[in-house]
Amino acid sequence: MDASGLHPVQTLEVCDLPLAVRRSGTGPAVVCLHATGHGARDFDRLARRLGGDFTFIALDWPGQGESPREAAPASAERYAALAGEVLAALDLRDVILLGNSIGGAAAILCAANRPDRVRGLVLCNTGGLIPPNPFIRMFCRHMARRFAKGASGDAGFPAWFGRYYQQVLPRPEAAWRREEIVAGGEKAAPVLAEAWRSFAEPAADIRPVLKGLRIPILFAWGLRDRILPWFLVRGLARRTPGARIALFDAGHTAFLETPEAFDAAFLDFAGGLPRPKT
Repeated sequence: MDASGLHPVQTLEVCDLPLAVRRSGTGPAVVCLHATGHGARDFDRLARRLGGDFTFIALDWPGQGESPREAAPASAERYAALAGEVLAALDLRDVILLGNSIGGAAAILCAANRPDRVRGLVLCNTGGLIPPNPFIRMFCRHMARRFAKGASGDAGFPAWFGRYYQQVLPRPEAAWRREEIVAGGEKAAPVLAEAWRSFAEPAADIRPVLKGLRIPILFAWGLRDRILPWFLVRGLARRTPGARIALFDAGHTAFLETPEAFDAAFLDFAGGLPRPKT
């Protein structure tokens, strides 16, 4: 086991790409899909806390963590395809998909594409669920341009990115991870620009896909999030058949910012799922 608390990285050839995957723990599988610009490290402490009850499998998206970049631009659709291939390559069935931000959108699409392999979803401040409008598309394009400037070497980008992540992960419990993400901001900037461009496209609206799912879902939402605020998602969440809702005094990533409260909600949700088939 490495210093992070997860087993050493395994490289899987997925869609002609070497994708880094970490795993640890014992028990039913939880496949973890991170936010853009983050990485599998997001789930280290969660895996350490709950690894006695679950096997945690965390992916590094292309160009993030220990996975190399690829030619295909970042998008929830692309990430869902990669996640589905990981499930197939590892022959994982009856998994819980835990996704944050673009990772949550990828989890929804993956569950729709691979219904035989997914038994539940945990959606943490997930993208693709806010009704699109011209202002949202304009904001997404603005953010894409800001990250593109960072990718081109803008001298002011590191300071701006540091201020931005004080808002994304505001709580002190996430300071260890926030510092790592900010330190890697210039490396991640090209992928962040691609992802934000994708958010402005019509395909980014995955509300119809969510409505078609027939599996248990937990909306695990941080109420301090300014990018994906709860008030724009709560109506959809409340109308989703059988969905459960857990709200946290957190920003974008409750499992990093309010770990004890998140763990309790996760265990309560997972404990109510049908047992995995043997």
